[in-house]
Amino acid sequence: MARAVTVATCALNQWALDFDGNLERILRSIEIAKHKGARYRLGPELEICGYGCSDHYYESDTLLHSFQVLAKLLESPAAQDIICDVGMPVMHRNIRYSCRVIFLNKKILLIRPKMILANSGNYRELRWFTPWSRTRHVEEYFLPRMIQEVTGQETVPFGDAVLATKDTCLGTEICEELWAPNSPHIEMGLDGVEIFTNSSGSHHVLQKAYIRVDLVNSATAKNGGIYILANQKGCDGDRLYYDGCAMISVNGDTVAQGSQFSLDDVEVLVATLDLEDVRTYRAEISSRNLLASRVNSYPRVKVNFALSCSDEICVSISEPIQWRYHSPEEEICLGPACWLWDYLRRSKQAGFLLPLSGGTDSSATACIVYSMCHQVCLAVKNGNQGVLTDVRRIVNEDTYTPEVPQEFCRRIFTTCYMASENSSQDTRNRAKFLAEQIGSYHINLNIDVAVKAIVGIFSIVMGKSPQFRVYGGSSRENLALQNVQARLRMVLAYLFAQLSLWARGMPGGLLVLGSANVDESLRGYLTKYDCSSADLNPIGGISKTDLKSFLQYCIENFQLTSLRSILSALPTAELEPLADGQVSQIDEMDMGMTYAELSIYGKLRKVAKAGPYSMFCKLINMWKEICSPREVASKVKHFFRMYSVNRHKMTTLTPAYHAENYSPDDNRFDLRPFLYNSAWSWQFRCIDKQVSKLESKEAKPLCEDVD
Repeated sequence: MARAVTVATCALNQWALDFDGNLERILRSIEIAKHKGARYRLGPELEICGYGCSDHYYESDTLLHSFQVLAKLLESPAAQDIICDVGMPVMHRNIRYSCRVIFLNKKILLIRPKMILANSGNYRELRWFTPWSRTRHVEEYFLPRMIQEVTGQETVPFGDAVLATKDTCLGTEICEELWAPNSPHIEMGLDGVEIFTNSSGSHHVLQKAYIRVDLVNSATAKNGGIYILANQKGCDGDRLYYDGCAMISVNGDTVAQGSQFSLDDVEVLVATLDLEDVRTYRAEISSRNLLASRVNSYPRVKVNFALSCSDEICVSISEPIQWRYHSPEEEICLGPACWLWDYLRRSKQAGFLLPLSGGTDSSATACIVYSMCHQVCLAVKNGNQGVLTDVRRIVNEDTYTPEVPQEFCRRIFTTCYMASENSSQDTRNRAKFLAEQIGSYHINLNIDVAVKAIVGIFSIVMGKSPQFRVYGGSSRENLALQNVQARLRMVLAYLFAQLSLWARGMPGGLLVLGSANVDESLRGYLTKYDCSSADLNPIGGISKTDLKSFLQYCIENFQLTSLRSILSALPTAELEPLADGQVSQIDEMDMGMTYAELSIYGKLRKVAKAGPYSMFCKLINMWKEICSPREVASKVKHFFRMYSVNRHKMTTLTPAYHAENYSPDDNRFDLRPFLYNSAWSWQFRCIDKQVSKLESKEAKPLCEDVD
């Protein structure tokens, strides 16, 4: 009896519409899988075209080129004598589906369309695809002529079916189907499917790996079986980072774990598993067997091929392992760093420029770039030739090999402290010290001449000179003078990004990095078109609280001791005049709320779907020990006024790494109006009524005590 089967899954760094690169990576994964003895290879969702094609799915070119790549795969000698499971869009009877195309030895065995589509958060699959709704139903699919010429087939099965090989039975799930309450693996397992496969396009969110791993292990713990998950990895052209974590699970235990963050474009996991372990596990679960006796059968596509080999006595079976999770600080350190690396090498730029203020946010951004340099040096040390090739192209030196992160950092990372008369010596020193420790090429400059020139133009034209509040100016004057400084820093950042390498006799330009955190974006505590406006923002989806924890992690793991003074300093924009040489402007005083409160508001607004009234109702219980109902009401009202007045700033927000489910990103994750009635009259009246009721209830017992 056949027992030991060897299967492979992978995480591929695919890139939307990069058909040449995607084909090369798919073929390389197949070759590695075969070399390691696998008889089945699974790849990520929509791997042929890349998951993030978005509205390019509407184009017939995307379908055409996907089939052209499929033809190359079918013809490739590497893809012989192994079942290959690849993802691509397919149009059937004028309906577009996200599909798995499963083939063996130049013959397509089955095209399996996705049945449950992801359509929340960052996912918009219903915009481009239709779910296959006919369970356990198979139709004929007429192949394009280019595929017919390779396979000799005119039609192939299309629909909800499973594969029956000589020794086992395989069933397919696609990404979201694992996350659904009625996952197909439940019924497939009851019908005798022993190996479940899942091709995913699942992006990173802080601590999401726990949920993904638990779903996979739970799927096989209750029903028995082998679960194989593949996922995309890297930045494929937008705000998301797909975080790999390919895995193989048996009967509730993980037996193979892929990396969550790495610079390897192709990662293949192979495991050898005993089918008898599945059969004996299932045989003693009586409740499962009673349900299985009543299940409706799936159509089976018979495959004259075995996943097991004839000589299996000495085959080593993969043993269970303990999944190694990253801490949130590690995820912040690694995820955005890998995202930046993909963007840098694929944009063909020469590095990054960051306005470094000496505060928490810009320092965290600098540390992420330093982490990227650290990952690059580590990858090169471990023999990653692809990373070394990219490095040499970026620095324009064919013989260069990065060995020390600081040295590589100096070549590709420029930091710039842009002082004004309102800047303190403390922040200047903190920026300089951090730049020295990470190795960046650091520039100090003063923007006062430019600020006076801009304000001078206004004064000449309008005949009036605005003043800061401390010098008798109005709030409007005070804010305008702050905004001039902030916006000039953005203009100068782009000027230096374009020409600083030219001035140093080096080729290329730099990508400008922004450093507005998720809390400030939500509150709108930023100047529109200031240094928050950049090419990329690696911390735009991360809260101030998490960033502080990340900086502490950098102190301990990278020995960046300069971060201690940055962490201990009060956050300040330094846009108003100093008082006796000391900072007088503090962020939390300006905002009228703390960063800790902002983080709570953000989670309640987005994750808990709370409007003003619901947020008030939740917070009066959360904060009952520290705030009266009237104080809670005041805080909630202030937040929603500021949020709604500043929501327009989200429409121009710099593309930011998506890291949290309470992100206010207006692009596609958090779709809201940007012109609100900021009075919230009806909503705030509801809050006021509740405050009055609560206060009257508190007053009654007090009156009784007095009597």
